[in-house]
Amino acid sequence: MSDANVDARLAALESKLGRLEQLLSAVFDKLDRPAPSADEARRGIQAWVTEYVSLRLQQLVPETCEHPEREADAVVAEGPVLPGTRIRCTDEVLRRLGRIPIPFVRQMVAEKVAETARAEKVGVVDVTFFERAATF
Repeated sequence: MSDANVDARLAALESKLGRLEQLLSAVFDKLDRPAPSADEARRGIQAWVTEYVSLRLQQLVPETCEHPEREADAVVAEGPVLPGTRIRCTDEVLRRLGRIPIPFVRQMVAEKVAETARAEKVGVVDVTFFERAATF
């Protein structure tokens, strides 16, 4: 083997060792950070789940849907109720709620809408109110 060939191989080896040293330093820096506390981890997971459910609800119940305008007396006063509640709603709201495929998410949305309806003293939940109240 010639001296030039040995020098080239040695330079390549030193370059690879330099990159390995950088990678090990980066791994050490990541391992050196303290682990998040249980509360921080729980808040992070809750934030992620809330954002995910909100995005899925926006996909399932888009705010841009066009609905025929109705007068308050045109809405049926004695009609269906939100599942698990005593809050009256329209048939279209039940159809929208039924389009949510995950049962516990569907129940969460119904409870959120019912809670908002009670707070705002709404007698019958229509589609417009449902779309506004169903967002988290």
